[in-house]
Order: sequence, then C-alpha cells, then structure tokens
Amino acid sequence: MDGADFDLRRGEVLAVIGDNGAGKSTMIKALCGAVIPDEGTIWLDGKEIHFHSPLDARQAGIETVYQTLAVAPAMDIAGNLFLGREERKKGLVGQLFRTLDHKRMRQEAKRQLDALGVATVQDIRQLVETLSGGQRQAVAVARAAMFARKLAIMDEPTAALGVRESGMVLDLIRRIRDNGLPVVLISHNMPHVFEIADRIHVHRLGKRVAVVKPDDYAMNEVVALMTGALRLTASGELVDQKDGNPRNGG
Repeated sequence: MDGADFDLRRGEVLAVIGDNGAGKSTMIKALCGAVIPDEGTIWLDGKEIHFHSPLDARQAGIETVYQTLAVAPAMDIAGNLFLGREERKKGLVGQLFRTLDHKRMRQEAKRQLDALGVATVQDIRQLVETLSGGQRQAVAVARAAMFARKLAIMDEPTAALGVRESGMVLDLIRRIRDNGLPVVLISHNMPHVFEIADRIHVHRLGKRVAVVKPDDYAMNEVVALMTGALRLTASGELVDQKDGNPRNGG
C-alpha cells in the first residue's frame, strides 16, 4: 500500500473495488488487525488506534466475514455464532466447571437470525455442514452482526452464490446498515456493488484513486477508473488517462 487513504461513515455500505493485486485485501487486513502497517495511522471514532492482532480489532468492535466464511461445519448454527465467545452457565457450575449455557446461546442465536430476517433456517441446532451456501453465508454474516459494534467487513460475500442466495445476503447487509452499523463490502460483482453501495472506494496499485457515488457515474465508467483507463479530477470530472480529454459522468 502507498497512500491508501480510506474513510468510512456511520450507517453506510462502502464498496471497495479493484483489480487483482490492487491491494484491497492488504488494506482490509490492516483495518482488522491481521496486518500491521509500517507507517500511517488508523482512527476510529476520532481516536488513533493500534491493532497488533485480529483479536484487538474484534475487541474494538470490528468484525470480518472472510470469503472462506471461517465456519465450523460439524458444529450447529448456535455454536458457530458463538464460536470463540461461548457463554457459560451462571453460578458455580459455569465458573468452576466451565459448563456452557447451550440453551441461552440457542435462544440468542434464534433471536439474532429472526432480527435479520433469516427465514430459511428451520432449526437452530442444525449442523452447518447440512446448510446451503447461502445459509452458511447468512450464518457468517449474522455472527458479524451480533458482535460488531463499530464496523462489519464483508469479503466477497456473494462470490460463490446463486442469484436467489446472493439476494438474501444483500438483504442481510441492508438490514445491518439500516441498524446504523457501517459495512465495508469487498466485491468484484459490479451489479451488486451498484445495487447496494452508498459509496464506492476504487483501489488501484496500492492506493485510493477515487471515491464515487453509484448515482453519479455509470458502471462502465467506474470499471474504467478501476482499470486505469479513466481518472477522476479534483472537480469530479472524468478524463481519459492517455490524452486527458474529458468524459461525461453518468
């Protein structure tokens, strides 16, 4: 990364797009504590923060849904939602014998899925390995929504899904945004980006080259910004990268 400026507002979906090798993943890893930047600063709610591990970012309220989902197939839905954050029973049984409160976790898991409108899951005790791709993605997104207090990051959440399941995941992202939580969406699916994003961060060669609103520019123009065929001037005008001739915005 080199001069990879990045800003996020409350209650928005910010799409991050860029070609392979543009530095999107590196930037996101820096935001979620998986990579420690050599220089530069990260600010959260007006305070400078320093992450030394993904656990630091999670404790700060930042949750990430990776493309690989990071779910445990042999565990049930509730177990996956509380993975690493299991709740113990109250009293001596939980403190001394470290007994887990499965009933309470299942009740909270069902409440969370109901709040997000996930109606395709019939039984909260169902093993994740028996779920469809879209249902597994919904579990991963719901887990992020449960514990993210500041930011939810989604890495290619619809990459391996069909049309119907992709629509379900996009609806989940909308509900998270409507609840006031900002979402960073990394995606190569431009129709999905233009459907759900409030702003689009265009990343190229390790730095931000533009931040645009989907309503202001056509899809092919944003793709041209991403590939370097066009560039955006300070006044918001699109110009050809080679000859500098202006292009009309969408």
